[in-house]
Amino acid sequence: MRFKKMLFVVSMVLLLASSAAVAGDFDWIKDFNIKAEADPEGFRARLAARFDIGDMEINTVLGNVGNPSDAYMVLRLGQMSGQPADQVIEKYKSGKGSGWGSVAKSLGIKPGSKEFLALKNKDDLYKDENNGKAGKKGKGKK
Repeated sequence: MRFKKMLFVVSMVLLLASSAAVAGDFDWIKDFNIKAEADPEGFRARLAARFDIGDMEINTVLGNVGNPSDAYMVLRLGQMSGQPADQVIEKYKSGKGSGWGSVAKSLGIKPGSKEFLALKNKDDLYKDENNGKAGKKGKGKK
């Protein structure tokens, strides 16, 4: 019984640590998912307009990923790399848990590149709801 309790505690710590690590990579993801899940139809419309895709491709992407931000990342990395969404989805699935930086690298996008760093700091799907700025706000002088 004591072993089961210890195993449970260790599992919970690892789960929380991995969630924090993923969220730490892309600070905007949590808010992004909240907005997308609050208005699924609006989210789908934004994806369609932003990436110039139809319902069939949106359904395919959303059906193959875990949450709205993953769908956005699949489409955005596909756009950045010039690869179709289904190829990005395959990289996403085969590298599950290794992070978006690893997926980007496997698609030929350098994780430290200017474009990838910009994506890491903000999305461009909800920028109109943040006074023209997407993602986290910069730290200015006080």
